[in-house]
Amino acid sequence: MADLNAPLPIIAMAGIARSFGSIQALRGVDLVISPGEVVGLVGHNGAGKSTLMNILSGVLSFDQGTYSIGSLKQGSPGAALPGDCGIGCVSQELLLAPNLNVAENARILHRGLTGFSWRRRAGDLMMKSLDAIFPGHGIRPEDVLGDLAIGKRQMVEIARAFAGSDLKLMILDEPTSSLDGQASEQLLSYVETRRLQGLSVILISHLLGEILAVANRVVVMRDGQVVKDSPAAGLTRADLVEAMGHVGDAAGAHQDGPTRTTIAPTGSDCIRYLNRRGDALPISVKPGEVIGLAGLAGRGQTEFLHALVDGQGVVAERGVKKSAVAFVAGDRRADGVFPAWSVQQNLTIRAMGSLKRFGFLNARLERALTQRWKEKIEVRTSSLDTDIVTLSGGNQQKVLFARALASDAQIILMDDPMRGVDVGTKMEVYRLIRQEAEGGRCFIWYTTEFEELNYCDRVYVFRDGVAAAEFRGDDIHEKNIVGASFAA
Repeated sequence: MADLNAPLPIIAMAGIARSFGSIQALRGVDLVISPGEVVGLVGHNGAGKSTLMNILSGVLSFDQGTYSIGSLKQGSPGAALPGDCGIGCVSQELLLAPNLNVAENARILHRGLTGFSWRRRAGDLMMKSLDAIFPGHGIRPEDVLGDLAIGKRQMVEIARAFAGSDLKLMILDEPTSSLDGQASEQLLSYVETRRLQGLSVILISHLLGEILAVANRVVVMRDGQVVKDSPAAGLTRADLVEAMGHVGDAAGAHQDGPTRTTIAPTGSDCIRYLNRRGDALPISVKPGEVIGLAGLAGRGQTEFLHALVDGQGVVAERGVKKSAVAFVAGDRRADGVFPAWSVQQNLTIRAMGSLKRFGFLNARLERALTQRWKEKIEVRTSSLDTDIVTLSGGNQQKVLFARALASDAQIILMDDPMRGVDVGTKMEVYRLIRQEAEGGRCFIWYTTEFEELNYCDRVYVFRDGVAAAEFRGDDIHEKNIVGASFAA
């Protein structure tokens, strides 16, 4: 018998289905969100999570099913949910205007900021929200978004969403993907604070530890359907991996950690990076090494990778040319995908030299290369000729990995590349990185995830724009990394 005194759910969705052409993205999804609960939503890339959240936030319509918002009955197929029902959303892809400053970006979402002093009030609103979520953020209202590091842009996006006064439900789609460990902990602590105040939260994350740490309930999706919906208490990471349908030893391998190389590569440096500042460590990389870049977000790691791409400050002792470098972007919208191109064109652009015969592109070779890497890294797409922007964010990121690894580059640069990538694909990429390194390639890998540093032979910790400390072997652990991230 139903509890007549139980509060009405914030939202109840039943039988929600949505197709994109021949692709069935959602297949009769049921989802109920109650007041004051944090629901963790997990699933592999392409499972339908973002599509469901886009329907829930009013961005997309749906083909079948019904929904209700509180006591208000809504929902005929073909109609989108209303945008004024107290549902906020932080999308996996940042939706900020890079040419506007922090205050001006607030005005885009909060249309009540009008009048002669709206910029001051918008700035005050953003600073209040940023201070509450990310103490010590170092962001100013007049900062132009395009000039901020991606981690700070993510902070602005999150703070802007939480600044609403009538929120009932907040959707967080991979909110910590560009945040360092400190900022991630601040956000998760704030989520718990708002939950205790009655706000409901849907947290989507491929970092299953985050889900289990803050969620009251976990919903697992696979192939457009909900396959598990249970309280978080008692669940383990292995339970979630199994429900998502990943095979092999993905769960156990990630928990036990990788096998780090016991013998460091020898021979001449592949590259050496020299910084003129007296307090900066020179950075050297040998063939076969996986070099990690760590430290707080926005401390120069991305700028260092860009310098390597441009050849600034680089001494190439083994005749490495600029063309021998491939880059895997973390900010795929700004630095990664070509949105007007197909999956195949995005994947093969870096390998064009090897695909030519008699000066012309060989279509058969291009197709074979694309198909091989699609299968190897499990890119989920109905066609290699479809526009890359129709793929989920995680599958777009897989294409960027495949682009780099399918090239002839000796040096692979990776700028926090695991944003939005599911746990099964991560394990496969980790294996590919080690396999390629054993073949002589070197990897320079900036990551905001401590666990990923365990896959590196050496780690440079960045502080104030330069490498300030170096760790190797058993010295690569969280205590040392955190300690070196802050000045003495």
